[in-house]
Amino acid sequence: MVALRQEQLFEEINILPVDLKTKIVDQILNSINPIHKSIDDLWIEEVNKRKNDIEYGNVKLINGDDVFSKIAQRLKA
Repeated sequence: MVALRQEQLFEEINILPVDLKTKIVDQILNSINPIHKSIDDLWIEEVNKRKNDIEYGNVKLINGDDVFSKIAQRLKA
């Protein structure tokens, strides 16, 4: 019985427009992993700080390939 209801649900979802499917997916994901506005705001603040540090030359950027190469060398030792 449950499998039949699931199949009916999936069939109905398949005929929905993409924008409505997207809203449904967002709703499902938010129910699994709720949004924590305060945490999101802190991450946005941190991202903006790092972006400004890069733009104003306050930090030295390192090539990602160099970083992974150094990590690989350390793991071999």
